[in-house]
Amino acid sequence: MKYLISILGILVVLGLAFLVSNNKKKVKYKPIIIMIVLQLALSYILLNTKFGLLIIKGISEVFSKLLEYANAGVMFVFGGLTNKGEAPFFLNVLLPIVFISVLIGIFQYLKILPFIMKGIGLLLSKVNGMGKLESYNAVASAMVGQSEVFITVKKQLHHLPSHRLYTLCASAMSTVSMSIVGAYMTMIEPKYVVTALVVNLFGGFIISSIINPYTVDSKEDILEIQEEKQSFFEMLGEYILDGFKVAIIVGAMLIGFVALMAAIDNVFDLIFGVSFQQILGYIFAPFAFLMGIPASEAVKAGGIMATKLVTNEFVAMMDLTKIQASLSPRSIGIISVFLVSFANFSSIGIIAGAVKGLSEKQGNVVARFGLKLLFGATLVSVLSAIIVSFIL
Repeated sequence: MKYLISILGILVVLGLAFLVSNNKKKVKYKPIIIMIVLQLALSYILLNTKFGLLIIKGISEVFSKLLEYANAGVMFVFGGLTNKGEAPFFLNVLLPIVFISVLIGIFQYLKILPFIMKGIGLLLSKVNGMGKLESYNAVASAMVGQSEVFITVKKQLHHLPSHRLYTLCASAMSTVSMSIVGAYMTMIEPKYVVTALVVNLFGGFIISSIINPYTVDSKEDILEIQEEKQSFFEMLGEYILDGFKVAIIVGAMLIGFVALMAAIDNVFDLIFGVSFQQILGYIFAPFAFLMGIPASEAVKAGGIMATKLVTNEFVAMMDLTKIQASLSPRSIGIISVFLVSFANFSSIGIIAGAVKGLSEKQGNVVARFGLKLLFGATLVSVLSAIIVSFIL
């Protein structure tokens, strides 16, 4: 029965994407089928095999060790502000982003990261039927972040037509930055974070190729990686500050969104006798059910999904940790995979702002298709969760 529901879920997601397609006649079905099969195969390897377990364990241990190193720096500066046995969210989850950002900068400076991104991007372009630039951008988004990625392609940005720009932005919103992955792993199981990273990559191509199908002329598909020349210590300073900015921005957004959600919940509870999150839960429950969540848990799961869309993934992950005792392990896994992406309303502004900073004209184009961008990225998250539901 669970497989029938998951198959129905995939058909619904693909159908919703097809409904808003720019050109239904140009949709290429063969690459879509290949990528769905790849999603299933990779999910199975990562979640159900000893090899996958070793990969996830290795990645988890790497990030665990990195967080230990980061903690040494955090405690040196802020140690006196904490009490023994306590773990403040800002210090233990957000500030380690600074150290991860520094490591990304070093790998970028040594040209290791651009080499990996370009290599994987070229390989993916053979599978997804899209351009080399689009494939590179999807990998780069997962490595350097949804706003920073546009700096690496700023030479091409001014010349891109709106349909190619949509795909680049959709990839950025559908993935998450490596600098923030460690923070996720402190809140949900690392195996779901790693699986979501891989599955979302293909999911972004699947949904974009349906909503926004096109063929790239090989002459127009020139892949050049823009790199600014800096000294090593200039680069270190820049990435340290960038990481700190991300931590502060996420912290500020959490304060605002958590406080706002608490206020709205209280108002709805006083007036209607039911919280705002419960109402959202009922609205999103059908999608939770199609993702493979049992009907008895669908409303709770729907509430978490809605919270992520309206606020951000951090707020939703915090809410998930509060109610996970009342959910089955399978439901927790499915919801966890859904949460690992930047698909929320605030990301529209972040991406449009990043592009506008490099090209005002293109930034306005992004702002115009912002809601369609969020719709597509949300479908990617739902599709990833459904794929994982086959395996769990």
